[in-house]
Amino acid sequence: MPFSFWVTKHRGVRTGEIAAAGHEIACHGMSHKLIYKQSREEFRQETRRSKQLLEDLVGKPVLGYRAASFSIVKSSLWALDELLDAGFSYDSSVFPVRHDNYGIPDAPLAPFEITAPSGRTLTEFPMSVARWGALRLPVSGGGYFRIFPYWLTRSSLKRINEHEQRSFVFYLHPWEIDAGQPRVKAGWKSRLRHYTNLSRCEERLRLLLSEFPFAPMRDVLAGLRIEAPARVAA
Repeated sequence: MPFSFWVTKHRGVRTGEIAAAGHEIACHGMSHKLIYKQSREEFRQETRRSKQLLEDLVGKPVLGYRAASFSIVKSSLWALDELLDAGFSYDSSVFPVRHDNYGIPDAPLAPFEITAPSGRTLTEFPMSVARWGALRLPVSGGGYFRIFPYWLTRSSLKRINEHEQRSFVFYLHPWEIDAGQPRVKAGWKSRLRHYTNLSRCEERLRLLLSEFPFAPMRDVLAGLRIEAPARVAA
């Protein structure tokens, strides 16, 4: 069963090189400003501009979108209609967990058709969460990948694939394999999330890539039977 590795990049020739190598290019916006801190018009303009720039660079439609810090939450579900109007085929912004900055805890864990406020639907590939009894453990990458021990991530991803019979989505930022990056003053929570295990991350990533197969998200979604439309209560 295939897995999906989310690859995005926004700058010039590098984006073209990534696309030419067979990777999928998807949209992550322009400003990395949380959606629920933007006006609808601001979100509309920056999202369409970002999508157009990427399409100009790669010469093909950009189908997927991910919000800054997974900021499609119950208060910003209106963004789904903007994504539909902009021509996106799928979104991967919903995180089915409780978190201080993001999350829709009651969202489905497998890819599903999410219902926008207008009544239209959009394919949603939610961030990966493993079920261990009543616990929902976020294991889709980023800070979770660096903070959790590797064996826990590995066993959780195998559980998603083998026990729950579904694909996972994994993400990582380029700075997360840069152990020599400058340290900036921040609160303890931000320091924990940002700097923990930077020196181990590249090794863990190489190990992960050697142990699991990956594919572009568009290809994974094309081969899946998507769950029936679901409306997330605001």
